[in-house]
Amino acid sequence: MLHIEPVTLSTDRVFLRPLSLHDIPALGQAASDGALWEKRTTTVPRPEGFEEYVRKALDLQVAGLALPFATMVKDGDRVVGSTRFMNIDAANHRVEIGTTWIAKSWQRTFVNTHAKYLMLHHAFEVLGCIAVEIRTHSQNDQSRAAIERLGAKLDGILRRHMIMPDGHIRDTVVYSILREEWPQVKARLEQKLAD
Repeated sequence: MLHIEPVTLSTDRVFLRPLSLHDIPALGQAASDGALWEKRTTTVPRPEGFEEYVRKALDLQVAGLALPFATMVKDGDRVVGSTRFMNIDAANHRVEIGTTWIAKSWQRTFVNTHAKYLMLHHAFEVLGCIAVEIRTHSQNDQSRAAIERLGAKLDGILRRHMIMPDGHIRDTVVYSILREEWPQVKARLEQKLAD
């Protein structure tokens, strides 16, 4: 069984710390950088919706189904997004990394690479996962490209999987990284971190 509890994960440039109610204003500000709630392929709330967002995340944490983080850059200790371990399957040693979003001005920077490295390292080397899933909207080309650059393998597509906030129905693309694939993925990520 996986034993997942709140933890702070850190590199030299990014840290992930347990999400709290104190993060609500900063999350709203980060989401406003690019009006992320307007993006059709993600489910980021408007600033006024972050209290409910955080409370739901913390309820899932209490139930043992998620471990949500505030994504922060060390330069100024700024909240620039959020991510989480979710759909935790403790009996089968599997987690999903998801509900990930980053403020527009921090997208396509070092932030996502550092955050994914931290989470994958923790999942495989601390928690002992045998597989880590990453899912995204089939139309989110930016997210799909980032997941594929990690070295994740395509598992398949869940057709007509979710009703999105604007009412359209999302097909969900499912990727995974297996424990035996982690050393190669880790080496690639560590090279990117060093660059």
